This record gives sequence, structure tokens and C-alpha cells, in this order.
Amino acid sequence: MRLNTEKTAARLAMLLASASLTVAAPGRAAPADPVPATTGVAHPALWPAAHSPRGFTDAKTEAFVTRLMARMTVEEKVGQLVQGDTGSVKPEDLRRYPLGSILSGGDSPPLGSPDRARAPAWAATADAFRAVAVEARPGHVPIPTMYGVDVIHGNSNVVGATLFPHNIALGATRDLPLVEKIAAATAQETAAAGIDWAFGPTIATVRDVRWGRSYESYSEDPALTAGFATAMIEGLQGTPRQWPALAHGHVAASAKHFLGDGGTGGKDQGNNLSSEADLIRIAAPAYAAAVDAGAMTVMASYSSWQGSRCTATTAC
Repeated sequence: MRLNTEKTAARLAMLLASASLTVAAPGRAAPADPVPATTGVAHPALWPAAHSPRGFTDAKTEAFVTRLMARMTVEEKVGQLVQGDTGSVKPEDLRRYPLGSILSGGDSPPLGSPDRARAPAWAATADAFRAVAVEARPGHVPIPTMYGVDVIHGNSNVVGATLFPHNIALGATRDLPLVEKIAAATAQETAAAGIDWAFGPTIATVRDVRWGRSYESYSEDPALTAGFATAMIEGLQGTPRQWPALAHGHVAASAKHFLGDGGTGGKDQGNNLSSEADLIRIAAPAYAAAVDAGAMTVMASYSSWQGSRCTATTAC
């Protein structure tokens, strides 16, 4: 697989440019809550900004992306922000729907294989979608699709891949260098299967073990979770000195789920009733660390904060 071409780097840059994120910097005291006029309304001025590392982008790639976008139709630009699942989208569909990325979520299989298949089946699926995406045809700007899967504690979709302990067990070790090595090994096995985007790490700071995904949390301590966020992202993506392109054997990470999952009273995709100050103090530090470490993507949460859905409001 050729995952580090100029076009793939440009695709990542376009994805990053499509959204902005402001989160709290770790180690700063949480400000006092203002008296909000309504619930579920965030006050950006209270959230110190995190910053992607120097070298995250470069002038050459930015110029390349600008030239690409100047040639794209509105439909193609919108398509870059849409992700289709292999359970319902086939490579030939990309000739009609110019999707920017593909995922295999849940038990969605690679093409023509069961959902638990060996690496060649996954690599062939990635190749099939990318081949159509980069076809030369009228009115189409060739941009390779990205392919993402849930990679939490090893690339568990691939038969023969190495599985590591879940986050809760890794957090108990408090061994950040070990966790970075685990993330690097996971990245290698993910890239070898043709996948260039890992939907992980989960960096929720869980305070209520009734939440059914508590095992995906490293710690109830925001500072510890932030440390593991950095280790995982640098292991998956490599360190900033290796950028702007992903080095061979590395994949794009996705810090998830922004924001406040695990603080929803034990209900998955529930409602986090924390004050804004508590959300900043407990949930935000790991995301600040993730952005500071260079996380290439951040996944929005299906949960809500004070009644406002994180996927449908600017509150999160």
C-alpha cells in the first residue's frame, strides 16, 4: 500500500481544515461558571486554546490543497466531508457519490469477505475504493479515499492481528512508554491492512462505572487520561518531527468522543449534566493534550451536554 503520497497528505489537510476545535489546556485552573441564559451553551472564552505542533502542516501541502479545491465542484467538496460504510457502499458508487472516506463500522465486513477476515481482504477493499476515487473521468478531481476502522486496543477486525489489553487495564499500568509502543504496533498492523485512519484513542475520563464502556477509559483522573492521550496519538501517528506526511507504518488517529461521554449517568449516548466548569476540568484536558500532540482528527460524541446533542450543536 502507498499511504503516504502527496495526495493522501492533502486529503488529511483538507479533513483537518473542515473543522476547528478549541479545548482547555491541561494544568490550568477551571474558571468559575458564568450564569448561563440557557443550559447547554458553551462560552468559548472560558476554554483556553490548544495548538497543533509546529510542522503539522507545510506551505507546499497547503498550496496543493488550494489548487485541488479550486478545481472541485461544490458536490465534490461536500462529498469530502461524507463517510460511507462498507456495509452499504460499494466502490462503483463513488462514481456517482464522490465520498471522501470509507469506514467499516461495527460488524461491517471487507468486500466479499466475512467481518473477521485476514489482512489481504481489508487491503483489497481499500485498494478497490481508492482505485475508483482516483479514476480520471470528466468533471472529477481524483483524490484517494481514506479508510477508517475502530482501532481501540489493536486492530481487532483483522484475523491474526495482535490484541492488547483494553484501555482500563493499560491505564492501570501508568506506563506511558509502554502504551506508546502498543499504539505504534497497532498502527503498523493497521497500515499493513490498507487502513490509514484509526478511530481511537477513546479518551473519555469516566467517573461513573455504570457506563457500559467504562473499560474504554484510561482513568478517572483527567491528568492521567491526558498523558495516555499523548502517548497513544504519538504511537499511532508518529511524532511531529516525522511530519507533515505520515511515515510508513503510521495512521491518522481520532481522539474520541468529544465531549463528556462517560459522564452521562451510566447511559451510553446519554446526557452529561455537568456544569461547564466541571466539563472543562474533567473532560477537556485529554482533548487539549490530544490536539497538542497533533491528533489529526477528533470524533464528535453521540451523547449530549445539558440536553444539547454534541453532533447537532456548537455547545460541545
